[in-house]
Amino acid sequence: MMTKNFLSTKIFILIIAICLTQFFSENSYGVDPDEILQDHKQELRARNISKNIRCMTCQNQSIDESNAPLAKDLRILIRNKIKEGKNNEEIYKFLTDRYGDFILLKPPLKLSTLALWLLPFIFFIVGVFVVFWHNKKSKKF
Repeated sequence: MMTKNFLSTKIFILIIAICLTQFFSENSYGVDPDEILQDHKQELRARNISKNIRCMTCQNQSIDESNAPLAKDLRILIRNKIKEGKNNEEIYKFLTDRYGDFILLKPPLKLSTLALWLLPFIFFIVGVFVVFWHNKKSKKF
């Protein structure tokens, strides 16, 4: 009985170690070797831009991390824009004009994105209120 628990604990630790290794691994990016630009400065710019662009398929990853076909197309598009001599602002503007502010992992604070910024705080305040109200109500009994 003791060896069974010991074995299951070891397996659990091994699974956690593998998950953490995958999570912190820098090789988990979705960028293929054929996408990489020859100029190191341009490639660094492309990577920095890709880290700030949301994968429209995965929606919770940047296109730099995603292996989705759309993410690859967007990475190639960004690299082509860099080769054309576009600056970062022009590339971001092109992407937001085409896909909207949702494509940015950190959307700008403006009237149309105000709900994205305020709703988490509102939900948190409502949640705290509900918890306190429920606790106050349950203490009466």
